[in-house]
Amino acid sequence: MDKQYRVGIAGYAHSHIMGNAKDFHQLGNKVSFVAAADVPPLVEPVNDCDGSRYGLMNRLNRELGIENIYDDYVKMLDEQNLDIVLVCAENAFHGRVCEEILRRGIHVVMEKPMATTMQDAMRIVRASAEGNAAVVINWPTTWQRSVRMAHKLCMDGQIGRLFKFTFRNADSLGPLSYGQKMNDFERGREWWYQSAAGGGALLDYCCYGAGLSCWFFGEKPVAAYGMKANFNSHYGDAEDYATITAQFPKGVAIVEGSWTTVSTGIPSGPILYGLDGTMVVDGDEVRIYKTRHSKNPDAVITPDPLPEGRRTLGEEVLHHLRTGEPLHPTLSLPNNLLAMSILDAGIRSAQSGKLEPATDAFSTIG
Repeated sequence: MDKQYRVGIAGYAHSHIMGNAKDFHQLGNKVSFVAAADVPPLVEPVNDCDGSRYGLMNRLNRELGIENIYDDYVKMLDEQNLDIVLVCAENAFHGRVCEEILRRGIHVVMEKPMATTMQDAMRIVRASAEGNAAVVINWPTTWQRSVRMAHKLCMDGQIGRLFKFTFRNADSLGPLSYGQKMNDFERGREWWYQSAAGGGALLDYCCYGAGLSCWFFGEKPVAAYGMKANFNSHYGDAEDYATITAQFPKGVAIVEGSWTTVSTGIPSGPILYGLDGTMVVDGDEVRIYKTRHSKNPDAVITPDPLPEGRRTLGEEVLHHLRTGEPLHPTLSLPNNLLAMSILDAGIRSAQSGKLEPATDAFSTIG
């Protein structure tokens, strides 16, 4: 009989905990949710409406039937014999939280981005090696079959050598603009709008393009230029708009993150520019343009289904743990370290106003 994995939760800051946990819950008797604990926030929230941090925590614990609720996640780790912990703490806490878990030999499934600095990312890498435990960094785009199809077509040379990659998030007015009943003061008390907690549009949304561009180019980024601004979120000190331009040895990636966009007007992408054509990911289809000046695609491709038994985060993690087969590249440590080198350089650049070397992020590791 296959092992039943004992699962815990550490942190409810990121709203994606709802989807991640349900992916595992749907695995039935292959997993058992044993315990959960929030990671104390830097600033205490004051609203528990549906969609807020505490609203999510109360709802998820109730729906999953989790009975062992801890105030201290370290105590939870000490007292419960866990196999996997789902981490959705604030971005700035990823390093220390994952380190505590991994050194105990417990596997970590965390929500993107990997960390806020390269130093914290390497804390996670070292702890993973010390505890001989797996790290899975989840990206919603990993489960978008059109993105996977675009990568396959790109690797097959359908648009020639890739030299430009662009990506931005879909329409967004911020993480608390989806029906949450909160005033400005209450929004400012949520971690999303606090720089010290790792909030802001750069880490929330530019991270997608950083990770995907490394996967599509298949090489290490060289340098990055970043810009951050707060256009409409006066209740917080984190940016609500950011852009990063990343230089690769043979190409460039331009990625945006916005909490101030009513409508993008164009597909979010990724949009891929090759020497022989352009490829556009738009929803659940991939369009290829190879005729010069034409506004009509030369091909419209419907993506293949994702692999059977590996179509959700939960399925992918259990497949990896049971078979030892590699994770999808976008979920793995190597690609996420490359993404962190872009984010780290982009953040430093936004502060310095200069192009910052991505490789420099690696040299600062102690």
